[in-house]
Amino acid sequence: MKAQYLGLLPDHGRFAYQPINRRPDYRWPNGARLAVYLGFNIEHFAFGEGLGAGIGPASPQPDVLNYSWREYGNRVGAWRCLELFDQLGLPAAALINTALYDHCPDLVAACVARGDELVGHGHSNAERQGVLEEDAERELLVLCRDRMWSESGAETRGWLSPWISESRNTPDLLAETGYAYTLNWCHDDQPVQINTRNGQGLWAVPYPQELNDIPMIVARQMDGKDFAQMIIDNTDEMLDQSHSQPLVQGIALHPYLVGQPYRLRHLRRALQHLCAARDQGQIWFTTPGAICEHVDGLAKSDPSLFVA
Repeated sequence: MKAQYLGLLPDHGRFAYQPINRRPDYRWPNGARLAVYLGFNIEHFAFGEGLGAGIGPASPQPDVLNYSWREYGNRVGAWRCLELFDQLGLPAAALINTALYDHCPDLVAACVARGDELVGHGHSNAERQGVLEEDAERELLVLCRDRMWSESGAETRGWLSPWISESRNTPDLLAETGYAYTLNWCHDDQPVQINTRNGQGLWAVPYPQELNDIPMIVARQMDGKDFAQMIIDNTDEMLDQSHSQPLVQGIALHPYLVGQPYRLRHLRRALQHLCAARDQGQIWFTTPGAICEHVDGLAKSDPSLFVA
């Protein structure tokens, strides 16, 4: 059977292919080789409509079972996670829906008081971003940016789309509305420069779809202890790999999942393991915004380090 079409496949045009083992070397602050951040997803959902992860099969709306399970994260789970982060001295990136300012503003305030980075994550995870028309998507990005500034005094530099849902224009709109980096792309273990239509700078900071409690616990039904061991194993392997190049490891956490007591116990064990490596100077425990700032400074001083 002859091939009917052997032309080039459609391409996004955002960055070129570049193998991980053929890139210039650099270091993270204090000489660390592995940068680690906690992507702490704090979300709010519409009652009786829209999208949302589920612990059980979706029921006709109002789906009280799944809605209330997710709401446990804001009322209990997030607070237990913050207590754990405090005990271990860990920074976090709070990926927030701006609907939290109407629903539970004291939770966002607690993250700000800790000094956590606020990352834009849409208005609600009951909605997808990628289906919006360009003007509506631009408005969403601006409104979320401005509300986080007015409510929290936080200059938000990063963005993660609800459900990682992008339009063809999302990277362009992010750069044009003042964001410095996106977490939407999970294609690499190092930050990558993104091409945009107006030539404005935008970074893709690695965000995990494997080291992430939703696909692991909800989709693959992995137990909490196994997810914790996965974090440990992934960290140990990346520490070995980082001898030859600087790497980034994000850990995506949702408080309605890892904030459940028995899962929190296992998360505690995993984070204690990472803290031991931090205390030995092997890990730079940081935020995606600090990672972006570091590589942006390196790129300005030596553009050859990063090729879009």
